[in-house]
Amino acid sequence: MYHSIKSACVILILGVLLNSSAAQKSAAPKGTQKAAAEEPAAGEVPQNPFPEAVQLPPGMLDGGSEWLNTSSPVDLKDLRGKIVVLDFWTYCCINCIHVLPDLKYLEEKYKNEIVVIGVHSAKFDNEKVSANIRDAILRYEIKHPVVNDDQMLIWRKFGTRSWPTLALIDPEGNFAGSQGGEGNRDLFDGVIERLIKYHRWKGTLNEKPIEFELEATTAAPTALRYPGKIVADAASNRLFISDSNHNRIVVTDLNGTHRETIGTGEIGRTDGSYSTARFDHPQGMTLVGNTLYVSDTENHLLRSIDLETETVSTLAGTGKQGRPGNVEGSLAGTDLNSPWALCHVDGTLYIAMAGPHQIWSHRLGTDKINVYAGSAREDVINGRLPVSAFAQPSGLTVNEDGSAFYVADSEGSSIRRVPTARQGTVTTIAGTFEMPRGQSLFAFGDVDATGVDARFQHPLGVAWYNGFVYVADTYNHKIRRVDAGTGEVTTWLGNGSSGDSLSQLNEPSGLSIANGVLYIADTNNHRILAADLETKQVSLVSLTGVTAPAPKSVRRIPSLANAEKVAKQTVAIAKSVQVEVKLNIPVGGKLNAEAPLSADVFLIDGDPVLDVDRLESVRASVTDDGLATFTVPLMETAGTAKVAVEFSFGYCEDLTTGVCKLATGLWQFPLTTATDSDGRVIQLEFPTSGGKAAGADSDE
Repeated sequence: MYHSIKSACVILILGVLLNSSAAQKSAAPKGTQKAAAEEPAAGEVPQNPFPEAVQLPPGMLDGGSEWLNTSSPVDLKDLRGKIVVLDFWTYCCINCIHVLPDLKYLEEKYKNEIVVIGVHSAKFDNEKVSANIRDAILRYEIKHPVVNDDQMLIWRKFGTRSWPTLALIDPEGNFAGSQGGEGNRDLFDGVIERLIKYHRWKGTLNEKPIEFELEATTAAPTALRYPGKIVADAASNRLFISDSNHNRIVVTDLNGTHRETIGTGEIGRTDGSYSTARFDHPQGMTLVGNTLYVSDTENHLLRSIDLETETVSTLAGTGKQGRPGNVEGSLAGTDLNSPWALCHVDGTLYIAMAGPHQIWSHRLGTDKINVYAGSAREDVINGRLPVSAFAQPSGLTVNEDGSAFYVADSEGSSIRRVPTARQGTVTTIAGTFEMPRGQSLFAFGDVDATGVDARFQHPLGVAWYNGFVYVADTYNHKIRRVDAGTGEVTTWLGNGSSGDSLSQLNEPSGLSIANGVLYIADTNNHRILAADLETKQVSLVSLTGVTAPAPKSVRRIPSLANAEKVAKQTVAIAKSVQVEVKLNIPVGGKLNAEAPLSADVFLIDGDPVLDVDRLESVRASVTDDGLATFTVPLMETAGTAKVAVEFSFGYCEDLTTGVCKLATGLWQFPLTTATDSDGRVIQLEFPTSGGKAAGADSDE
């Protein structure tokens, strides 16, 4: 085994490089900054970012039991010329889930220069099974190879210590360093840019794309796709299903007959009617009167669905991932962090905020949202609300008198009780707690016993009924039952092995009870089951009229290689901003009213300041003197993003001969929305009299 990699030293180098790069960019005069990955100027010799990087020996990726998302195992020697990012992860981990959008960003930005490889080094026993990892790959829509490092051999070779950890290998097969934790997109972005610059100059960079055979290409379509949570309402005879990987809410009656579909099925955060609204992998829900509240998990939002007017609105969140802390703020101005489950007691919403390991609350009708319980330390600690600790809370249910709610504390594999009276204390009714040095996070299993002697494996769902808490013991593929008074745990359904018969489950995640029937979101089987609480007879809920959404549309993103770079634009936080484009039609020429006029706006990266779901509806108008205007929808939040604007128009430069052309302009610029700005207009201009900013004119 290879022991000489000193990760800690190289991590420091990565941080120094990032700070150095940022300092150089901030010191450069406006309009003179070069992209870090540009070709060096004549005579300029770029420096090797990692002169002390360690040459890796052969076989560093050997030791995994199976490769997924690729037709064959991947060897680092076959990736020479590529920058390789290794993602050490385990699919239960919320921090690992948060890293995936960063990896997607890097993969899309550097699609010809980098290769990402997931090294799945499991925490839970259930996560060591390749079939379960495959489901996680599909559930999280991962598009790079993943090796099942079930014995953690690759983990140890690279000296990895925690989930998640990203490691970097340069195009010559040298280990450049690693960094643990989430939130390191900018760090790796900056370092990768410098590696590209150096190895492109040196001639050691391979920019030919590599394609892998993805699991998604063989996945059969299903009516539901990894349903996460479920709400059964006896009074209205309705079943609400968070069809998580279809990014929608499906409503049926309790027998499964389709009533409504809420959401287009495409990822987004659009408010509006059922047919136009968009979600991003929604999870937990709770019904209050005629309003369904939804944890829009990967949007980091809470959504509100008015079942009478059939409209979706945003209740809370900015769309940006928040950070742990003692938070109290306004609904629209507070960043949330992976809300996963909801419950309601006497006018108050309680939110299982999985990301910061806390329980939050919101009093309906007010403008405030705040931390209710949990110190943000990831652990299983009892005590007063502020000092208690949770470990990725993922399921909530309320007892019959509303005095308490119960929590599926997934990473701690415990069932917790939280009082609704603020002077109360958090307790653990089953599973371990308060073990030394965070050992509660690793005390899991499958043991029917009482209280602290019982063991679960990453439970995600809970449902209260007549003094018992029914538990979706997700990674044990079981439904367990906990006596809330004594803490006694018994197996109620399932044999501990995954399967798709009516007596077996596959990572169930959501539970709800109506009319003496337990409804189960059997997540990896893409189905809903109904189990009679008296007889334990299980039946499949036949989803009549429920179909998979139409294939997702893919929006074109233009190449920015020839885009004109414009100075930073700062505008006020508002519903929209106006863009003015001066067309500069040649002298003697005239706008061609018969030619198509198009305006496209693209959010390339950065904060979600643009309402991307409405960008395709942008429409432009133009005056006779060549000033085009159009309105771009904003998200009414502060932030900075890289934005591109593409505009096309037709003109005739010789009215006597009728020679007409189509001109296209493409600009990119940083866009900042800020509370202290009164900017309302973005001004752009075609830079030449011929009416061309980027791309060539063409004869019509």
